[in-house]
Amino acid sequence: MAGLIGRLARLGSPAVGLRQAKELIEAGKRVEAFPLLARAARAGIAEAEFLVGRAYLDGAGVPQSPAEAARWLEQAAERGYVAAQTLLGALFLHGVAGPAAEAAGLFAGSGSAGVTPDFTRAAHWARRAAESGSADGQAVLAFILTSGPEELRDLPAAEAWYAKSAAANCPQGQLGYAMALLKRATTAEQNAAGAVPLAQAAAAGLGTAQYLLGVVTAFGQGVAKDEAKAADLYHQAAKKGVRSAQARYGMALLHGQGVARDLTEAESWLRRAALAGDPEAAAVVGDLYARGGELPPNHTEAATWFRRAAEAGHKTAARALGMMHLTGAGVPRDPTEAARWFRISAEAGDVQARYDLASLVLQGKADPDDSVRTREWFEQAATAGDLVAAYNYGICLAEGVGVERDDRQAAHWLRRAAEGVVNAQYWYGRMLADGRGVEQNVEEGRSWIARAADAGMVDAQVALAEMMVNGRGGARDHPAALLMFSRAAEHGHVGAMFALGAMYGGGHDVPWDRPAAQRWFTAAAERGHAHAQMMLGRYYARGLAGTVDHAEARRWSERALAQGLVEAQSDLDALPPAATAPPALAEAASR
Repeated sequence: MAGLIGRLARLGSPAVGLRQAKELIEAGKRVEAFPLLARAARAGIAEAEFLVGRAYLDGAGVPQSPAEAARWLEQAAERGYVAAQTLLGALFLHGVAGPAAEAAGLFAGSGSAGVTPDFTRAAHWARRAAESGSADGQAVLAFILTSGPEELRDLPAAEAWYAKSAAANCPQGQLGYAMALLKRATTAEQNAAGAVPLAQAAAAGLGTAQYLLGVVTAFGQGVAKDEAKAADLYHQAAKKGVRSAQARYGMALLHGQGVARDLTEAESWLRRAALAGDPEAAAVVGDLYARGGELPPNHTEAATWFRRAAEAGHKTAARALGMMHLTGAGVPRDPTEAARWFRISAEAGDVQARYDLASLVLQGKADPDDSVRTREWFEQAATAGDLVAAYNYGICLAEGVGVERDDRQAAHWLRRAAEGVVNAQYWYGRMLADGRGVEQNVEEGRSWIARAADAGMVDAQVALAEMMVNGRGGARDHPAALLMFSRAAEHGHVGAMFALGAMYGGGHDVPWDRPAAQRWFTAAAERGHAHAQMMLGRYYARGLAGTVDHAEARRWSERALAQGLVEAQSDLDALPPAATAPPALAEAASR
């Protein structure tokens, strides 16, 4: 039958062939239709030229060929065929070398990978279509005038073309017109006016419009605030593949905003958005796996998503990835790699990452250039009045980080920071007490250290307690020192644990308590404190807390000696020889 139709068409006019071809296309017989279309197109019929171009563009009935598509579409457009002009405008706008541009949406804003948009040709054909009354052409032209190269932009003209397109019920025109109105809206009435065409575009099923209507509905901008409706709009747009909508719907599910909370479903939508390139969604997925909770913790999975977000420029994710490399959670422990990610985060503006990087610099675990970089960051911020930065800049000067050591300037910046930063109070107090960079004033130094100690700084509590023990910068006060050491020890300060053992052991103005002394020496010794290990060995050797245990005495004395504490050797020499098994028992044990 198809062959008979073809023969009859060839005997008739090209117009008859075109009509028959369209009937075949309607019946889904594109391969049979194409020869008839080609004959009508070669005869100069604009509609046939357009349909041949579309066939090559879509690979419908013939192999796909962007070059052939453009050639036939331009022939139809030159003859004034408005649909061809509109399509060419969209194609050149997207630099599309494949399926029709409207499949991607007119407002994607960039070409396919490796293809560059041709805004000049796009504007030429879109303008011809727009001036011929094409609502789609008007929307394409308005988009170019809004978002194209600077030399082509004309916002008032763009809004006028969007308005014409919207009036003709073109969803893309309605969306563009709504965005133009909302962008310059400053009153509730203007927001409401912008929401009208946006709702029309959303009702027509345009995913981007549904997403944006969801945003204004969530915030009550021009429409009644309604979180449930907003979540539903996000969901509709998310199912159409709108990345931002997938992220918003995932967040709504995560927090139960307008929809029942569902962590598993939330992770699914956030994951889709992340895979589509949304860095914030990737960072949230990483955080879900890093902190665990309802989802089981999986640091390896977390690191994967943090890396995806960080590589897309998410500064918080970059810092999180740095922390994972610093601790070895989910990735190999690597301070150098941690420093790299802290650097990336810091350069993107994350202030905390600067402090993390500075900490690695002080430990000698960062790139030498980072010393200068961190010092410059802190100097700039300190000069601008940031007290925390002033403290860190003071430390850089005091330690010679990224700058030649300068105690006088260090003291200056630490004094400034001490007005509001606890750590600076401690450091400045130490410099006063030692006469470093300033005239020595032990009393004032003790006062600053006391301020930091009262604020809960553990190192300051230990320093103040030591000054109270030896009466430096003020009166001796052993009971108060004991209290300070106790506070620091409760927060895990090993030196404070040792000091408590020493004070309870005697020789201070507090009641002796040898069992308590042994407990604190044990706590410090188990944490690697060499002097506590030596003292614990002596307690066991002499039974100072009531129990003699030469084996334990030897064990702890040997550990102290292994750490280089040579005094422990005399303690070992004073111990009786280690007990050995009788020969018969030794022989039995060897069997």
